Order: sequence, then C-alpha cells, then structure tokens
Amino acid sequence: MHWDFALILFVLLVLTGIVWFYDRFFHVKKRRQKGEQAVAALPAVGSMSAEERAALEKTTYDRAARVPWWIEYGASFFPVILFVFVLRSFVVEPFRIPSGSMLPTLQNGDFILVNKFDYGIRLPVVNKKIISVNEPKVGDVLVFKYPLNTDIDYIKRVVGTPGDVVEYKNQRLYLNGTEVKQVRDGDYYEPDRAQYINQYQEHLGDETNNILVNPKVNLHITPIVRFPHFEQCEYRHSSVRCEVPENAYFVMGDNRDNSLDSRFWGFVPEENIVGRAFFIWMNFNDFGRIGRFH
Repeated sequence: MHWDFALILFVLLVLTGIVWFYDRFFHVKKRRQKGEQAVAALPAVGSMSAEERAALEKTTYDRAARVPWWIEYGASFFPVILFVFVLRSFVVEPFRIPSGSMLPTLQNGDFILVNKFDYGIRLPVVNKKIISVNEPKVGDVLVFKYPLNTDIDYIKRVVGTPGDVVEYKNQRLYLNGTEVKQVRDGDYYEPDRAQYINQYQEHLGDETNNILVNPKVNLHITPIVRFPHFEQCEYRHSSVRCEVPENAYFVMGDNRDNSLDSRFWGFVPEENIVGRAFFIWMNFNDFGRIGRFH
C-alpha cells in the first residue's frame, strides 16, 4: 500500500474523529461525574471562608475531571484535520512542480494550486468520481496519476479529448487534421540544457499559451511501453498519430522536446485525473511568481 499524504490524512481524520466523538458524547459525562463526586467527598471545614471553599472545590473538581492527554490532543486536532481534509479533497490541493517539462508555463520549484471540483466530485483516497461537473478540455493544464505508476502525480497540458485525432510530426502539433497555430515569441533560457530555445505562442483551445521547441533536436518518438489502446496510435521515426479513446486524454508538456508524455506512454484514463492546475502561489527561487496561468 502506498501511504501518500491523502491516505495518512484520512487515517488521522478517522482516529481523531473517534476520539472527539468519544469525548463529546461519553467521556465528558464521566469526567463531570468524577468531579462532582470528588467535590461531594470534601470534608466540611468550619474555619474556611466561602471564597476559600469555592476555590478548593474548583481545584478538586478540575483535578478529578482532568482530560487525559490523548483525548485532549485528539479532540483538539480533529476540527483542524477535518478542515484540511475537506479543503484538500474537494476544493483545492497544493502541488510542487518537480521538473522543467512544463516550461515556460511552469518552472521547477513552482508551488501551484489544483482545482479539485472543476472536473467533478471524487471520493478521497480512492479518487472515484461520484458527481460529474465538467470534463477536461483542450488547453487545460491537468494534474493526474501517472498511468505507469499511480503513486506519482504528473502535470501536462491536454491536447486531445475523447474522439480527437492528435498528430505530432516535425515538431508541429495537429488536431483533427488541422495544424495548431504557433507564433514565434522570442527565445527562452532552458536551465536543464543551459541554452536558449525557441519560444512560441500556441493557440490551443480557447486560450493562448507558450511552448518551447528546439529546432536542433531530432526527437525520436517511440513508445516506452505497450499501453492500453496502443492500437489506436501510429508511430514513425519522429512522429506519432493517435485517436483518443473514450474516457481518456492525450497530454503533452509545454517543453515539447523535454517532456515524457502521452507521445511515449499513452493516454490518461479519466479515473486518473486529480484536477485542473490554475494558480502559482509560491516559488522560493522567485518570489514574484504568483498568479494565474494558462
């Protein structure tokens, strides 16, 4: 079993929830009874004033009704863990970008937020959709469980939805037989390769985003595994053409020559979807990288 953060958080939620429920509906009554019995057992002292007697009774009650440490901490943490669990499972979830495959849109070290409800409400931990809302569309930046190892989260851009025909040849993208428009937009310094690479504005879907293409790289596109629906793809030396199956998506990195994506390992099943990335909230190497992105 892969003990990822979602599962750990769920286990903590259950444990602290049990403690909170036990304390609120059972143990609090026992503590009250013990306190009252301790106060009733106090001997009468004639020389004690009313204020001194009240202070003694309070001290005696508090000592007898003291909350065990495991109940105190468990019940106290439960509301906090519940809030984080609900927020992370159904609203937004933070992720950190671990590589340069989405340059120039996202940089290595970017901390991003992922919308968890835009593509439907899913059960936490098992990631099973129970309420449909919207479906991913071409141009969306998608976070998903890597099909070859679902313990790993990946982030790429959707370039093909169910029924679309996606073709990538000669470093150009074609969608349903039409070449996706690209406009040269200067150069970008690619830190992984320590060189400047051609930057383009790509008009994909309803938005315009930037991509990187290195004309000096002769990318050899070949599958690294025989993936589900492999028969719906055709490979040549430097090109691939795929018809996207039902309930699946074809994704690519914006750093086209430095991205391990659907060209190499196939389609993203609908059940692997985590959410839509939409906001950069921190990068420790560049504190100015805050805001939405396309």
